[in-house]
Amino acid sequence: MTLIRISPPEFDVDLALAYATADNMTGTPIYRHAACWLHSDAAAALARAILLARELDLKFRIFDAYRPVEAQWKLWNHNPDPDFLADPRRGSPHSRGVAIDLTLVRRADSTALEMGTPFDDFSARAFHNCASLAPGIRRNRYLLLGLMASAGWDHYLNEWWHYQLYNPRTFPLLWDSAARTGMMAD
Repeated sequence: MTLIRISPPEFDVDLALAYATADNMTGTPIYRHAACWLHSDAAAALARAILLARELDLKFRIFDAYRPVEAQWKLWNHNPDPDFLADPRRGSPHSRGVAIDLTLVRRADSTALEMGTPFDDFSARAFHNCASLAPGIRRNRYLLLGLMASAGWDHYLNEWWHYQLYNPRTFPLLWDSAARTGMMAD
């Protein structure tokens, strides 16, 4: 399987890879080396979404994309909640290279649009359809949803930031050693 490295300038995105830092739900880096990778089909869908966002003077900030199976186990061991994390025995769309976690930022100054919760918020406020959020926040989430859906992405109802290709389980799981990304290597 072919993974494509997602980085500027080839992809006009901001990278804020949460699991390569301690600024994530575990409080410790999960990845040893920061890198953003996607399956070639997902990279093509991201490229389409980038063009759509650019028309609105927006771009994407990526929190996570391909997540090696080893990393999924680390997250699961920290918080084994199937409402927010895929059980690694079943496999995550991230571990197949066909999922991405992201938000929208203004192109002019890279200011993130308000989404109502931070990335990896495990509460009902993170749900796409959380009705208790202010209309402006819901509008931003719907904008993100519309851009991603128009480019060929499906969404996960419990996480406003998570998108994946349709039928993600048709893609094989990838351990870092097989993907050769070096994300988990010393």
